[in-house]
Amino acid sequence: MAKKKEEVIRGAEVSSDGSRAINKFRFSDFVMMAVIVLLCLTCILPFLHLAAKSISSNTFVVAKQVAFWPKGITFDAYVSIFKDGSLTYAMIYSIIVTLIFTALGMAVCTCAAYPLSKKRLKGRTFFTFALMIPMYFGAGLIPSYLLMDKLNLLDNMWVLILPLIYSPYNMLIMKSSLQSTIPDSLEESAFLDGASNLQILFKIVLPLSKPVIATLSLFYAVGRWNSYADNIYYIQTDKLKMAQYKLAQMVSSANAAQTVSLSEGAAVTSTPEVLQAAAVMVVTVPIICIYPFLQKYFVKGVMIGAVKG
Repeated sequence: MAKKKEEVIRGAEVSSDGSRAINKFRFSDFVMMAVIVLLCLTCILPFLHLAAKSISSNTFVVAKQVAFWPKGITFDAYVSIFKDGSLTYAMIYSIIVTLIFTALGMAVCTCAAYPLSKKRLKGRTFFTFALMIPMYFGAGLIPSYLLMDKLNLLDNMWVLILPLIYSPYNMLIMKSSLQSTIPDSLEESAFLDGASNLQILFKIVLPLSKPVIATLSLFYAVGRWNSYADNIYYIQTDKLKMAQYKLAQMVSSANAAQTVSLSEGAAVTSTPEVLQAAAVMVVTVPIICIYPFLQKYFVKGVMIGAVKG
């Protein structure tokens, strides 16, 4: 009798071909699903609320009648924002800084993680320990400011890029990924064929590491895009301020004086609350648009080390 062997594991039937079907729904499953749904709603509902306010009429927004569906649809707030040259320039400038930061960050992360993932590197333990020190200890704000001043990086675009391109956390993730996904036998065979370390890195290691590269690139890009603290500390010139800092200034001015700081050519016809919502949407949407292109690799990358086999 050639019957497929099936076993039941915690309410799920697992057949010999690897397929699995849930045949029993328990209370604990319901609780976990409810928690996941609530966590998702805490991220989605505020975004929907801002999106609805950004395209709603001022009258309905001021009367607090807009929840998750727009009323009196109008795009005056977006017209005002895009007519404001300073915010448009800040968006373009932020994209350029984010792209440069992500590219340099991944280059530094790869150059640090690849050698440390190899057993043939002498002193690997010492170098790993030394490169992990910044993860636990920092000099503080004042010494960092004085250092940037000595390096002539204050009020300079590179002060937003160079100090943060090395991330011990990202390096550790990439190192662990390379150790678990790239077998030593693959590199040994490449060495026997006469390949150099750089050839192995660019022709073998990196093509096989697309999931972790996509994941860390997203970490770098989101971290740089959302950060504005270093803008506050190190930047004074308006043309060097990123979009998040511009948004923070806009929200602060609106909360303090019920006005939003836009240029005279912006033709402001919306209330500060509507303009705030529209500005948040404009700053948030670009980074969200990147995720669908990296989702396939991102899902694989976040599972690094979670499952063996």
